[in-house]
Amino acid sequence: MRWRSSCRRSASAVWSSTIFGGAPSSWPERTDSVISPSSSANLNSLPTRVRLFLAVNLPADVRHAIAHAATPLRAVAPGLSWVNEEKVHLTVKFLGQQPAVMAERVATAMREVAARNRVIDVEVGGVGAFPNFRRPRVVWIGVTPEPKLELLHHDVESSCESLGLPIDGKPFRPHLTLARVRPRASDPQTLRELAHAARAVSYVEEVVITSIDLMESTHTASGSVYRIVASAALRD
Repeated sequence: MRWRSSCRRSASAVWSSTIFGGAPSSWPERTDSVISPSSSANLNSLPTRVRLFLAVNLPADVRHAIAHAATPLRAVAPGLSWVNEEKVHLTVKFLGQQPAVMAERVATAMREVAARNRVIDVEVGGVGAFPNFRRPRVVWIGVTPEPKLELLHHDVESSCESLGLPIDGKPFRPHLTLARVRPRASDPQTLRELAHAARAVSYVEEVVITSIDLMESTHTASGSVYRIVASAALRD
Protein backbone atom coordinates (compact mmCIF):
# COMPACT_ATOMS: atom_id res chain seq x y z
CA MET A 1 0.00 0.00 0.00
CA ARG A 2 1.65 3.24 -1.12
CA TRP A 3 0.40 6.79 -1.03
CA ARG A 4 2.43 9.62 -2.54
CA SER A 5 1.20 13.07 -3.37
CA SER A 6 1.87 14.46 -6.83
CA CYS A 7 1.54 18.03 -5.59
CA ARG A 8 2.37 20.16 -2.58
CA ARG A 9 -0.42 20.72 -0.07
CA SER A 10 -0.69 23.83 2.04
CA ALA A 11 -0.94 23.17 5.78
CA SER A 12 -3.68 25.51 6.88
CA ALA A 13 -6.77 25.45 9.05
CA VAL A 14 -9.15 23.54 6.78
CA TRP A 15 -11.32 21.03 8.63
CA SER A 16 -13.68 18.20 7.70
CA SER A 17 -16.32 16.47 9.80
CA THR A 18 -15.13 12.97 8.89
CA ILE A 19 -14.17 10.85 11.89
CA PHE A 20 -10.75 9.17 11.95
CA GLY A 21 -11.91 5.59 11.89
CA GLY A 22 -15.03 4.07 13.39
CA ALA A 23 -15.05 3.67 17.16
CA PRO A 24 -15.99 0.27 18.60
CA SER A 25 -19.66 0.09 19.53
CA SER A 26 -18.73 -0.16 23.22
CA TRP A 27 -17.16 3.30 23.19
CA PRO A 28 -19.28 6.37 23.91
CA GLU A 29 -20.05 8.46 20.86
CA ARG A 30 -17.53 11.28 20.43
CA THR A 31 -18.34 14.71 19.09
CA ASP A 32 -14.82 16.20 19.02
CA SER A 33 -14.71 19.17 16.72
CA VAL A 34 -12.82 22.28 15.76
CA ILE A 35 -14.40 25.67 15.26
CA SER A 36 -12.56 28.67 13.87
CA PRO A 37 -14.35 32.00 13.92
CA SER A 38 -12.28 35.15 13.42
CA SER A 39 -9.17 35.49 15.56
CA SER A 40 -10.27 38.75 17.21
CA ALA A 41 -13.62 37.29 18.16
CA ASN A 42 -11.88 34.28 19.72
CA LEU A 43 -9.51 36.41 21.79
CA ASN A 44 -12.34 38.61 23.01
CA SER A 45 -14.53 35.66 23.98
CA LEU A 46 -12.02 33.59 25.97
CA PRO A 47 -12.87 32.58 29.55
CA THR A 48 -10.67 33.69 32.45
CA ARG A 49 -8.35 30.68 32.11
CA VAL A 50 -7.80 28.60 29.00
CA ARG A 51 -5.91 25.46 28.00
CA LEU A 52 -3.67 26.40 25.07
CA PHE A 53 -1.24 24.88 22.61
CA LEU A 54 0.53 25.97 19.43
CA ALA A 55 0.06 23.81 16.36
CA VAL A 56 0.36 23.42 12.62
CA ASN A 57 -2.99 22.33 11.21
CA LEU A 58 -3.24 20.19 8.09
CA PRO A 59 -5.50 20.40 5.04
CA ALA A 60 -8.58 18.16 5.20
CA ASP A 61 -7.49 16.03 2.23
CA VAL A 62 -4.13 15.28 3.85
CA ARG A 63 -5.78 14.27 7.12
CA HIS A 64 -8.20 12.08 5.19
CA ALA A 65 -5.35 10.36 3.33
CA ILE A 66 -3.53 9.75 6.62
CA ALA A 67 -6.66 8.20 8.10
CA HIS A 68 -7.03 5.95 5.06
CA ALA A 69 -3.40 4.86 5.20
CA ALA A 70 -3.78 4.02 8.91
CA THR A 71 -6.81 1.75 8.36
CA PRO A 72 -4.74 -1.48 8.78
CA LEU A 73 -3.42 -0.20 12.12
CA ARG A 74 -6.91 0.40 13.49
CA ALA A 75 -7.96 -3.02 12.23
CA VAL A 76 -5.32 -4.89 14.24
CA ALA A 77 -5.53 -2.68 17.37
CA PRO A 78 -9.11 -1.36 17.73
CA GLY A 79 -8.65 -0.99 21.50
CA LEU A 80 -6.29 1.96 21.13
CA SER A 81 -7.64 5.48 21.55
CA TRP A 82 -7.49 6.59 17.92
CA VAL A 83 -7.42 10.33 17.22
CA ASN A 84 -10.31 11.74 15.24
CA GLU A 85 -9.29 12.55 11.67
CA GLU A 86 -10.32 16.18 12.07
CA LYS A 87 -7.99 16.61 15.05
CA VAL A 88 -4.73 15.30 13.57
CA HIS A 89 -2.17 18.12 13.84
CA LEU A 90 1.49 18.87 14.49
CA THR A 91 1.96 20.17 18.03
CA VAL A 92 4.66 22.85 18.17
CA LYS A 93 4.35 23.69 21.86
CA PHE A 94 1.92 22.81 24.66
CA LEU A 95 1.20 25.78 26.89
CA GLY A 96 -1.28 24.27 29.38
CA GLN A 97 -3.71 26.29 31.50
CA GLN A 98 -3.09 30.02 31.11
CA PRO A 99 -4.90 33.26 31.96
CA ALA A 100 -6.74 34.77 29.01
CA VAL A 101 -4.33 37.72 28.92
CA MET A 102 -1.52 35.27 28.14
CA ALA A 103 -3.40 34.11 25.04
CA GLU A 104 -3.32 37.69 23.75
CA ARG A 105 0.41 37.95 24.47
CA VAL A 106 1.17 34.64 22.78
CA ALA A 107 -0.91 35.60 19.73
CA THR A 108 1.11 38.80 19.38
CA ALA A 109 4.39 36.92 19.83
CA MET A 110 3.41 34.33 17.19
CA ARG A 111 2.71 37.07 14.65
CA GLU A 112 6.25 38.29 15.25
CA VAL A 113 7.61 34.75 14.96
CA ALA A 114 5.71 34.18 11.73
CA ALA A 115 7.11 37.39 10.24
CA ARG A 116 10.64 36.04 10.81
CA ASN A 117 10.04 32.57 9.33
CA ARG A 118 9.26 31.48 5.79
CA VAL A 119 6.85 28.76 4.66
CA ILE A 120 8.30 25.28 5.18
CA ASP A 121 8.20 22.18 2.98
CA VAL A 122 8.00 18.96 4.99
CA GLU A 123 7.32 15.33 4.20
CA VAL A 124 4.81 13.35 6.23
CA GLY A 125 5.27 9.59 6.41
CA GLY A 126 6.58 6.62 8.40
CA VAL A 127 4.68 5.14 11.35
CA GLY A 128 6.33 4.75 14.75
CA ALA A 129 5.60 4.70 18.47
CA PHE A 130 6.86 6.39 21.62
CA PRO A 131 8.92 4.94 23.18
CA ASN A 132 8.59 1.84 20.96
CA PHE A 133 6.05 -0.78 19.81
CA ARG A 134 6.87 -3.14 22.69
CA ARG A 135 5.46 -0.67 25.24
CA PRO A 136 3.86 2.12 23.21
CA ARG A 137 2.22 5.16 24.76
CA VAL A 138 1.67 7.00 21.47
CA VAL A 139 1.45 5.78 17.87
CA TRP A 140 2.41 8.44 15.35
CA ILE A 141 3.16 9.24 11.73
CA GLY A 142 6.37 11.15 11.27
CA VAL A 143 7.23 14.60 9.95
CA THR A 144 10.70 15.07 8.45
CA PRO A 145 13.05 17.08 10.74
CA GLU A 146 13.41 19.92 8.25
CA PRO A 147 15.97 22.52 9.49
CA LYS A 148 13.54 25.39 8.86
CA LEU A 149 10.98 23.62 11.05
CA GLU A 150 13.60 23.24 13.79
CA LEU A 151 14.34 26.97 13.53
CA LEU A 152 10.62 27.79 13.76
CA HIS A 153 10.32 25.64 16.87
CA HIS A 154 13.37 27.30 18.44
CA ASP A 155 11.93 30.73 17.68
CA VAL A 156 8.61 29.73 19.25
CA GLU A 157 10.36 28.45 22.39
CA SER A 158 12.45 31.61 22.72
CA SER A 159 9.45 33.88 22.25
CA CYS A 160 7.40 31.95 24.79
CA GLU A 161 10.28 32.03 27.28
CA SER A 162 10.36 35.83 26.96
CA LEU A 163 6.71 35.78 28.09
CA GLY A 164 7.60 33.78 31.19
CA LEU A 165 6.50 30.41 29.84
CA PRO A 166 8.77 27.42 30.56
CA ILE A 167 10.91 25.87 27.83
CA ASP A 168 10.13 22.28 26.94
CA GLY A 169 13.22 20.35 27.98
CA LYS A 170 12.51 17.43 25.63
CA PRO A 171 13.99 17.26 22.13
CA PHE A 172 11.60 18.42 19.40
CA ARG A 173 10.45 15.33 17.50
CA PRO A 174 7.81 16.52 15.01
CA HIS A 175 5.02 13.99 14.53
CA LEU A 176 1.27 13.60 14.10
CA THR A 177 -0.35 11.54 16.84
CA LEU A 178 -2.52 8.73 15.44
CA ALA A 179 -3.44 6.95 18.67
CA ARG A 180 -2.81 6.88 22.39
CA VAL A 181 -2.39 3.59 24.22
CA ARG A 182 -4.33 3.31 27.43
CA PRO A 183 -2.79 1.19 30.23
CA ARG A 184 -3.34 -2.52 29.64
CA ALA A 185 -5.31 -1.72 26.48
CA SER A 186 -3.32 -4.12 24.28
CA ASP A 187 -1.75 -7.55 24.76
CA PRO A 188 1.75 -8.41 23.47
CA GLN A 189 0.38 -10.25 20.43
CA THR A 190 -1.68 -7.24 19.38
CA LEU A 191 1.35 -4.99 19.75
CA ARG A 192 3.43 -7.32 17.57
CA GLU A 193 0.71 -7.25 14.92
CA LEU A 194 0.53 -3.47 15.21
CA ALA A 195 4.29 -3.14 14.67
CA HIS A 196 4.07 -5.43 11.63
CA ALA A 197 1.18 -3.42 10.18
CA ALA A 198 3.08 -0.17 10.80
CA ARG A 199 6.03 -1.38 8.72
CA ALA A 200 3.66 -2.07 5.82
CA VAL A 201 2.29 1.50 5.73
CA SER A 202 4.26 3.51 3.17
CA TYR A 203 2.17 6.65 3.00
CA VAL A 204 4.19 9.72 1.94
CA GLU A 205 2.87 13.25 1.49
CA GLU A 206 4.63 16.57 0.90
CA VAL A 207 3.02 19.42 2.84
CA VAL A 208 3.80 23.12 2.87
CA ILE A 209 3.49 24.70 6.33
CA THR A 210 2.10 28.20 5.84
CA SER A 211 0.93 29.21 9.31
CA ILE A 212 1.15 28.54 13.03
CA ASP A 213 -2.05 28.48 15.08
CA LEU A 214 -2.78 29.23 18.71
CA MET A 215 -5.33 26.63 19.78
CA GLU A 216 -7.72 26.37 22.71
CA SER A 217 -8.61 22.91 24.04
CA THR A 218 -11.80 22.48 26.06
CA HIS A 219 -12.70 19.24 27.81
CA THR A 220 -16.33 18.16 27.51
CA ALA A 221 -18.25 15.03 28.50
CA SER A 222 -18.05 13.80 24.90
CA GLY A 223 -14.38 14.62 24.32
CA SER A 224 -12.08 17.55 23.72
CA VAL A 225 -13.09 20.44 21.51
CA TYR A 226 -10.37 22.42 19.73
CA ARG A 227 -10.73 25.89 18.30
CA ILE A 228 -8.33 28.28 16.64
CA VAL A 229 -7.79 31.34 18.84
CA ALA A 230 -5.38 33.11 16.48
CA SER A 231 -3.48 32.22 13.31
CA ALA A 232 -0.20 33.73 12.10
CA ALA A 233 0.85 33.31 8.47
CA LEU A 234 4.50 32.55 7.72
CA ARG A 235 6.38 34.62 5.13
CA ASP A 236 6.15 33.53 1.49
